[in-house]
Amino acid sequence: MERVLVNFFYCHPVGHAIEALYYANGHHAANPDREIAVALNAATAAELADFCPFVSAKYVVDHPLLTSTNDSASRVAHLPREWDWVIDESRRYQDFQLEMFPGLKDYYAATDQHLKPSKGRTVVTSPKPGYLRRQHLRLDLPRAKQDRRTITIMPGGSSEPALYPSADSWLLIMDALADAYPDAQLVLVGKLAKTNQTSTSITEADLKRLLDHRSKPWNCFDRGLIEQLSVIKASDVFLSPHTGFGMAVLAAGTPWLTLSGGRWFEYFFNGVPFRSIIPDTDRFPSYTTFNELPVIDSEDGPRTPSMTKARIVADLDRIITAAGELRDGAVSYEQALSEYFPALLNAHNGDRTRLWSIDNVHLDYL
Repeated sequence: MERVLVNFFYCHPVGHAIEALYYANGHHAANPDREIAVALNAATAAELADFCPFVSAKYVVDHPLLTSTNDSASRVAHLPREWDWVIDESRRYQDFQLEMFPGLKDYYAATDQHLKPSKGRTVVTSPKPGYLRRQHLRLDLPRAKQDRRTITIMPGGSSEPALYPSADSWLLIMDALADAYPDAQLVLVGKLAKTNQTSTSITEADLKRLLDHRSKPWNCFDRGLIEQLSVIKASDVFLSPHTGFGMAVLAAGTPWLTLSGGRWFEYFFNGVPFRSIIPDTDRFPSYTTFNELPVIDSEDGPRTPSMTKARIVADLDRIITAAGELRDGAVSYEQALSEYFPALLNAHNGDRTRLWSIDNVHLDYL
């Protein structure tokens, strides 16, 4: 039986673990009879590989990313050496990535020496070892018991607070959701605890304000990742700003309603209906990727333009309508794709060169 290692050492946020597993699934689908193993950053959510039946083994590597190191060889020594194929993360060949993350260069240099593939070494999505695009990754997660219909909210990701709505903005959204869908239980997920993995950039005081909302939200903050994903799997809708955690939500099979904006647009699509509320980018500049966005002193503190209360007010009706569409199954996956990409293109003033997506899904719709 062929043995394949998807060698995906990169940044630690949850979304990159999902990215690795998504690519591994595409290589598995091209030849289901072979063994697929993954190598992941020890700081990422490597436990998600345990919920992928097609993954035969996982290997976690404790290796720095932001700094260089002289002991890479010992850090990768536990990886089995002999493989038929080694399939690397393609960012290892991007110069600007190597400049940002000196440890990335050290890691791949060490595995170049350590790993011995008999048939070849290439990068994810390469057709050489076989790859099928647009395969839907599903995590085989337990499902929490829910007595009510639920809308789960993650109020922010792991970046600076200016990239996410304020507590005042979230209370405005929660008011509108409670009024529009009085049968819905609101659930709050995230992570206040600071560890070597990502956490939610919200203060304990602001979380308390959200938990004190009149809808009496269910507090699932600081529960384990798998427990939170199990709660989300049982939810009708997941609502958040752009965050890599949303990729895990889609892998759980739950529709994602994104308050799009900030530096990154949505680029991962996984067979699940979704809505991205794209802001008016003339009024609320967004989507600079690695470049900085302006931060303005708004009525609710320092915020990038697309995360101010003014933007939330401008798009509140769209947010609430989209929540209803997704929870009632009124929008299909294909409809969501066919409507999202033209809107995203318009937000980029028709410049197709600025758009990208995992597996180049956008090229099928523009």
